[in-house]
Amino acid sequence: MTQIRAFIALDLPQPIQDSIKKESSRLQKILGQETIRWTSIQNMHLTLKFLGNIPNNHVDFLKQMLTQLSDSHAAFDLQIGGIGSFPSGKLIRVLWLGIQPAAELTSLQRDVDAGTSRLGYEKEARAFSPHLTLGRVKQNIHPNEMQKIRNAIQTFQLGKIPSARVDSVHLYQSDLHQNGSVYTKLFSAKLS
Repeated sequence: MTQIRAFIALDLPQPIQDSIKKESSRLQKILGQETIRWTSIQNMHLTLKFLGNIPNNHVDFLKQMLTQLSDSHAAFDLQIGGIGSFPSGKLIRVLWLGIQPAAELTSLQRDVDAGTSRLGYEKEARAFSPHLTLGRVKQNIHPNEMQKIRNAIQTFQLGKIPSARVDSVHLYQSDLHQNGSVYTKLFSAKLS
């Protein structure tokens, strides 16, 4: 059976994209390109559920599920909360922008998780931590470079990023290539 790699996510409204692009450029000037693989703004999204490799015949169920969910969830405003890293210890792997918690976002993610679990996908064990991946730290970098990244995260003053309305939820296919992932939107459902 043919499979695709898939996830369910929210797109970023244009005003947020524009601001993130500006802030990411500022951070890239501080940290450079050698130690971090930066996420392009075109690939940035807010993942609600990573599904991994799924059989093609699950796509129709996922479309139906998203259509039903969209009828019971209203559009809402998305607000960036701050900058941070995973894990928070000595060895940083991911630089991220946090999303301020909103009841609508948490409810939508919880319902997506419950809906996909009915198809056999494992429910998330961790609490939902909404974030946007700014970049991934390359492996085997010098400890001095890691310290530079930690210092930058602690001292970086994030500029104003406006809130903006999110009105759709999307099913994406992710294809892995040598130069990074390519995302293809398979389906969109408009929030009520």
